Amino acid sequence: MRSHVLLVCGAVLAVTLGHGGSSQSAFRGFPSAIQIGQNSRHFKYSRQQQEGEADLEGKTKLSIGIVLPHSTFRKRRYESAITTAIMNMKRHSELQEVMQKYHFTSREVIMSTMFASSSPTRILHTLCEEFLPRNVSAILYLFNSEYYGRSTASVQYFFQLAGYLGIPVIAWNADNSGLERDQRTSSPQLQLAPSIEHQAAAMLSILQRYSWPKFAVVTSLIAGHNDFIQALRELVLELPEKGSGQEFTITNTIRVSDPDTDLMELVSSEARILFLYSTRSEAAAIMDRATQLGLTGKNYLWIVTQSVIQSRTEAPPEFPVGMLGVHFDTGNDAMIEEIKTAMQVFIWGLADHVRDEATRGVLPDLAPHLSCDTGDARWRGGEKFYRFLKNVSIDLPDGGSTPNLEFNSDGTRKAVELKIMNLRPDMSNKFAWEEIGVWKSVLHGGLEVKDIVWPGYSHVPPNGIPEKFHLKITFMEEPPFINMDPPHPVTGKCTANKGVPCRIASDEMMQGVNVTWAMRNSSYYRCCSGFCIDLLVKFSQDLGFSYDFFRVEDGIWGAIVNGKWTGLPGAIINGKADMIMTSFKINSQREEVLDFTVPFLDTGIAIVVAKRTGIISPTAFLEPFDTASWMLVALVAIQVAAVSIFLFEWLSPSGYNMKLQAPQNHRFSLFRTLWMVWAILFQAAVNVDCPRGYTARFMGNVWAMFALIFLAIYTANLAAFMITREEFYDLSGIEDKRLQNPTSMKPPFKFATTLHGNTDVLMKKSFPVMHAYMRQFNQSSPLQGIRAVKKGKLDAFLYDATVLEYLVGQDDECRLLTVGSWYALTGYGVAFARKSKYLEMFNEQIMKYRENGDLERIARFWFTGACKPNKQQKSSSKPLALEQFMSTFLLLGCGILLALLLLGLEHVYFKYFRQYVARSETGTCCALLSMSMGKSLSFPGAVFESQDVLRAHRCQDPLCDTHLWKVKHELDMARLRIQHLENQLVDHGLRPPHKNCGAGADPCWAPPGIPLDLHGGQDEYDDGELSTASAPADFRRPRDLTRNHVANNEPIRGPLLAAASSSSSGGRRYRRLEVAELETVL
Repeated sequence: MRSHVLLVCGAVLAVTLGHGGSSQSAFRGFPSAIQIGQNSRHFKYSRQQQEGEADLEGKTKLSIGIVLPHSTFRKRRYESAITTAIMNMKRHSELQEVMQKYHFTSREVIMSTMFASSSPTRILHTLCEEFLPRNVSAILYLFNSEYYGRSTASVQYFFQLAGYLGIPVIAWNADNSGLERDQRTSSPQLQLAPSIEHQAAAMLSILQRYSWPKFAVVTSLIAGHNDFIQALRELVLELPEKGSGQEFTITNTIRVSDPDTDLMELVSSEARILFLYSTRSEAAAIMDRATQLGLTGKNYLWIVTQSVIQSRTEAPPEFPVGMLGVHFDTGNDAMIEEIKTAMQVFIWGLADHVRDEATRGVLPDLAPHLSCDTGDARWRGGEKFYRFLKNVSIDLPDGGSTPNLEFNSDGTRKAVELKIMNLRPDMSNKFAWEEIGVWKSVLHGGLEVKDIVWPGYSHVPPNGIPEKFHLKITFMEEPPFINMDPPHPVTGKCTANKGVPCRIASDEMMQGVNVTWAMRNSSYYRCCSGFCIDLLVKFSQDLGFSYDFFRVEDGIWGAIVNGKWTGLPGAIINGKADMIMTSFKINSQREEVLDFTVPFLDTGIAIVVAKRTGIISPTAFLEPFDTASWMLVALVAIQVAAVSIFLFEWLSPSGYNMKLQAPQNHRFSLFRTLWMVWAILFQAAVNVDCPRGYTARFMGNVWAMFALIFLAIYTANLAAFMITREEFYDLSGIEDKRLQNPTSMKPPFKFATTLHGNTDVLMKKSFPVMHAYMRQFNQSSPLQGIRAVKKGKLDAFLYDATVLEYLVGQDDECRLLTVGSWYALTGYGVAFARKSKYLEMFNEQIMKYRENGDLERIARFWFTGACKPNKQQKSSSKPLALEQFMSTFLLLGCGILLALLLLGLEHVYFKYFRQYVARSETGTCCALLSMSMGKSLSFPGAVFESQDVLRAHRCQDPLCDTHLWKVKHELDMARLRIQHLENQLVDHGLRPPHKNCGAGADPCWAPPGIPLDLHGGQDEYDDGELSTASAPADFRRPRDLTRNHVANNEPIRGPLLAAASSSSSGGRRYRRLEVAELETVL
């Protein structure tokens, strides 16, 4: 549709140029709208006339059109070339069969000549009156004009019309670089001349040959300049992927409309290789202005395209010596030779088409049958024929030096040859283009060149990069960015691993001092190494500059003092330095007076703290299990196990048998069960009482298995919790409450930074209250701050995150660590004065280093901290310190305090509560809980308890034995007195009444050691029972339970025993029992 519009526009343009007709007739059909005044017999042909022109042999007629430059003298040469080409093809063995099927002679080649800048009317006339009536199957278009103006527009218009008609075009035109790339791909055309992409590739091959990494592109506004720039950009991206091993950078792209102003950009550019695409006349004006700006000479090389060289060997006087260019022959002889090549493409494409149709038994009809008067305006078979033309492959007969003729998908040639031209003086001392080599696209690195006259008549090629320049660079030392060491005392040089010399003396100190001597003196010069030094050396090598590296005189990073910048920014502003190369952070305040490169490292504000040896928690022995686990064991597992074991023992026939009183000689109760459970749980080597019942014993074994597993887990985990733990201030970041409100802690939290640094400035701006507080603790350098943190003078130190990470990694004792998140993320950059011409080249280098991994490699070398102590660690374990098991002593102390508490409770119980419990209890139920408690609440139990004490107690002192004998003697005398009194009572007939101990009643009780019948029987009693009803009142009243009782288990001896054996009355026996009890109580 767009091609149709172009046709109509061409017709309208022809009318407006005054060649006759009206616009209305032009829209009906552009051929009929033009009255050319030619003979009408060449305008219309009937089908009968066309068929009558076929030869007598019945061959199908075949015709093509050819457009050549208008020339009266070269017309015979054109016809000769056409005839020769046809004869050569007819003699070719592979083409004879095809040529026999078609009638194709030189008469069927309709030749039309036109001027380079033909009007649309002439183009329409050629198509409508010369080619379409003769049913041309293809059009050959060959022009060697190189005007790149109106002629290019005419060619473009011709190709558009042919594409609209669907007729293939085989073209060779010297100014094909001016054709639009999208039009070239949308129309069925083949281009035999080298394209603009070929020229761009040949120019880049020169850069590859001499390893020039950067270049600038300069074009005028002629047709095709955008395609030239785009082709270069695509090649720059494709070459590394093809394994060329080299990368290129386009530093500047300048479209020149006014050379006086547009070329000023190149003055500050670092490009020294320049590509030029323009016409010959435009190039002269551009080069004249470039010479005035100093963009020519031995350091600058201009490489030009075919459009600048054209077909002439002489060059304008404005062109400097040493220019290089790419060129292909565009003379008349070369154009006439291309006629033969175009004819070969047509015939070989026809042969392939015929062979393809022959498989179906059809001979292709290559007559379009188009007319400008009919509505059928496009040849449907033309697209198919074009595909066969595009797929041809022809071996050109030139000895193999020229690559085979093949085409790309867009119709351009795959392989071409271009000449490399050099502008040098000729024999007449005039500058002329001379061929010095050739470039072949089929070969990788197919550039062959010989002797070249370089710019400025130099014998060596230019460097391709800016010539060396000198920079004054200032710094501030800060590991690992810049480390300073003394130089060699004899040579004054820095060894390979000590970096480069750096001056630390001021300009005043250096006045009148011998530099050689000063470089050996560490008070004047040092050896600087580090991350920034490695980066600076790489900058110097790649950009080619020398430098003077010196420390800033005032020795501070820089801040605004009294309205003026000090430190590093002050050195730049005052003109003492051109560049700052150190760990200089980028912030908004500095950017107001300096220009920074892109960051070469990212950073922020971090916090460093020191690890401290902590004290083991008093509850460390409880930490192997959490609170819920301990509560489950202590309050559930132990109690349930104890109750279960005792319950099974109480229910067991072998145990209590569900009675409230324990069987004889069975010492077991609930408290004793708890004691057994605790002893088993912690495997205590203590005496325990075991149950008798089998179920209770099985439950005890189950508990023992539980205790074994529990204790194994506890023991295995206890060691980890008894080790001393390292403590540190786990700050969340700069906004932690301990930093925001340091006085809320006791003692106050102390933190600091360095004076006049980026952190100090940022804290003052963002956190003025914190900044005012921390000023009293600020340190002079990061190392001083680190030492203060390790010594405990500071709790935290704030500084650049990257530096702190490095210092933490280099700590000998590994006691430092950074905590919290980074604040105010930014980066380190190289600083220049405002609008510095060096900024862009350093930016490009940093981006390049980031992409190829150089920055990462240097950073990995300098910032990897292994935290390796200088002293070798011993392989043996250290002895445990007291604080590592302090919790065990604390546990023992707590146990003693608890025991004292229980002792007090026991005394309170015996003194205040025992007598009340004894009145309400017989001791049986309490015995289920505790046997000792049950005994203490009953008189027999107290007696048994006293006997046990007496058996266990033996006095070792002789006075004690004497006293005991005296007491016993007094006891014997008391017994005799009692016996005498009893006898007197009996003599007077007084016998106390007593209750018989009848059958079925409980046996009369007698204290242990005092039998009921002192003679060995009970028959002396009236009914064998001892009456307690008539006993004295003292015997029946409750005992005094507020004091202990001692029972004597020794037998009765002496006169008391004799008196007892001689008595025969029951009253006497009762009194003997009373005496026995009294003896026991005593």
